[in-house]
Amino acid sequence: MNQNKLETISNLFENNEIRSIWDSEKEDYYFSVVDVIAALTESDDPSHYWRTLKSRMIKEGNETVTNCDTFKLKAKDGKMRSTDMLDTKGILRLIESVPSVKAEPFKIWLANLGGERIDEVFNPEIAIKRAINYYRQRGYSDKWIETRLKGILDRNKLTDIWQSSGIKEDYEYGILTNEIYKEWSGMKASEYKEFKGIRKESLRDNMSDIEIALTDLGEIATRELVKVHKPYGLKQNKEIAKMGGNVSKVAKENLEQKLGKSVISNQNNLNYQYVEDKKQIKN
Repeated sequence: MNQNKLETISNLFENNEIRSIWDSEKEDYYFSVVDVIAALTESDDPSHYWRTLKSRMIKEGNETVTNCDTFKLKAKDGKMRSTDMLDTKGILRLIESVPSVKAEPFKIWLANLGGERIDEVFNPEIAIKRAINYYRQRGYSDKWIETRLKGILDRNKLTDIWQSSGIKEDYEYGILTNEIYKEWSGMKASEYKEFKGIRKESLRDNMSDIEIALTDLGEIATRELVKVHKPYGLKQNKEIAKMGGNVSKVAKENLEQKLGKSVISNQNNLNYQYVEDKKQIKN
């Protein structure tokens, strides 16, 4: 696969995350095989299921396995791990080897997903509308959605200016983001997610209006401070990120003093909870 033509995406099939890569050159998806198997079988150990199935398919001379690409995707523990990937055609063949009542719904989902993604290439507005509908279906208000989408744009502006300040590696962006979070909230992003009872879900999607506003303020302040102080490299940018986070900290403490309570909440927007590493769906 041409690295310059790839875009990593996370799609949902019946609330199951399917990590995907869109190849704009081939106009096709590559899907994480383990994620697909997890969605189809609800296996407690989809990785073991795939290893067993893969071994059997190799013995049978099934070409689906030989057509697997390996790509590094972010795993549940946050680390980048090698993952077996198949294109849409390969996934359809794989489904034939996986007994599941969800096989037909998944095929329909694949067909719709591919068509929607190709349309978005020619009309990006479709992607924006899809994101809006995604949030509306989960009960978010239009005001919240507006703030969230603006926050995404502001975040991209920040990462762009960090890049021009000598920040190149993914882990460096994470370190700088944590500096902002720690300064105003007292927690790193991972600790904030644990506080809210979430794991791989988006932290911002589970924030209140005030929490999002403070997060955005810290990042916007950091961006403007970078423009003025012109830091270079991780060490100097960490100092500026802390300064940006302090702007949010001051605003947070001022508001809390007037409200008489903390504005940091452990509430989330999930319709399930984690219990002993398994999702238990609430009624």
